[in-house]
Amino acid sequence: MSKNQSGTYRLDNPIQQPTDRVITAKRIFTGRRGGTIADAAVAIQRGRIAWVGSAGELPAEYGALPVESHPEATLTPGFVETHAHLGGFAYEFDPDVPEPERHDQGWHALTSLAPARQLASVGVTTVQSLGARNFADVVLREVIDHHIVAGPRIVAAGPQLTTSGGHSWPTGGEVDSITEIKKKIRDHHKAGVDVIKVMATGGFGTFGSAPWNAQFTTEELRALVEEAHRLGKRTAAHAHGTQGIRRSVEAGIDYIAHATFISEDGITRFDPALADQIAEKGIFVDPCSPPSYPAVEGETSTPRAKELYDHGVKIVLGHDIGAVLPPSGYLYGMEQLVASGLPEEEVLIAATSRGAAAVGLAGVTGVIEAGYEADLLVIRGNPIENIADTKNLDEVIIGGFTFQRDHVEPFDPANRWSNFELKPRLSGLDARTQWVERAERAASHPID
Repeated sequence: MSKNQSGTYRLDNPIQQPTDRVITAKRIFTGRRGGTIADAAVAIQRGRIAWVGSAGELPAEYGALPVESHPEATLTPGFVETHAHLGGFAYEFDPDVPEPERHDQGWHALTSLAPARQLASVGVTTVQSLGARNFADVVLREVIDHHIVAGPRIVAAGPQLTTSGGHSWPTGGEVDSITEIKKKIRDHHKAGVDVIKVMATGGFGTFGSAPWNAQFTTEELRALVEEAHRLGKRTAAHAHGTQGIRRSVEAGIDYIAHATFISEDGITRFDPALADQIAEKGIFVDPCSPPSYPAVEGETSTPRAKELYDHGVKIVLGHDIGAVLPPSGYLYGMEQLVASGLPEEEVLIAATSRGAAAVGLAGVTGVIEAGYEADLLVIRGNPIENIADTKNLDEVIIGGFTFQRDHVEPFDPANRWSNFELKPRLSGLDARTQWVERAERAASHPID
């Protein structure tokens, strides 16, 4: 293996250059609110957007570029998945060898590629990985950035920080003091992560973990945020319980996953005052949550989204891909936000420009504007008026390259695991139900 002049590794041939071209379409959604251009064109040079505007006003300097015409389509920025676990495949089966644990690191890295490519195949050009064993997401980011394999942009967290025996402890990020938190963050920094993910509460996927209880004190979380920011890393907190959400907000966390608002008695109770604090601090939230308890008939998979949105919280598109939904479920998640009461344009902003800001790529991707990376989607129809049109995907462009999409079976909400091998290993919802029922029985138990 050798390097080309830019220092990038190549296998047999020099790295292919992105295609300079002009793309015309019926309309462009730029990623900005109200930012729609009719009869529009985009000029792409050296993998970046060089110009965007009305096709009739295309500057002469781009007149010699080949033109790709989509007269019935909408161009949008590539979508952003802000909350994925790309190594989910790895936990379901082992290499068929006598001593599979010897291959754990390579196994997690290589099995991360399939879900990343599936996400790109449905229009996700940027993926934030919020938890991966063996820093598999860092490895995947590097091989994609070096053009060894094609895939979406990766923002990597490595193993989540959690307490000993806490939620997702098998990924390798257990810490139990401020000193251990700082040391682990510094180690993550050496490993090359982009973001620090902390399990601020328990979760539904780890035996013995209580999602309604906080796992760290406010002081510990504040130390985590300060150390991560000192090293130029953003922070993200997994938080189902209201107690952990509040501590995360007080500590200055940048991003909250779930925001389920589970009270300490296991009951779901939205906290308007806390939502106002989240909005005031500009914290991004992906509202993928388990159903409310007690159950609410007709509830979507984003049960807190409308309440958070009404309080001015910055909603983004994060679905716990690889743990809760398969990659094919991304577009379903967009539809669920609309069903929750968010306008189509708001959902598209959450999936593009706001999503890019949430993962630290503001000014890089998520907007169709000169100087941004050429991460674009060609969608037949008008998703600004009908979010279901996002399924009519004709082309995915990442950094100026047309991504050769893999076949992805359409998502089936009734059988969400039909095209994804990961299956739930235990039902956290059942665990919550059992916990509440046990508490109720204990309350009526005679002690005299």
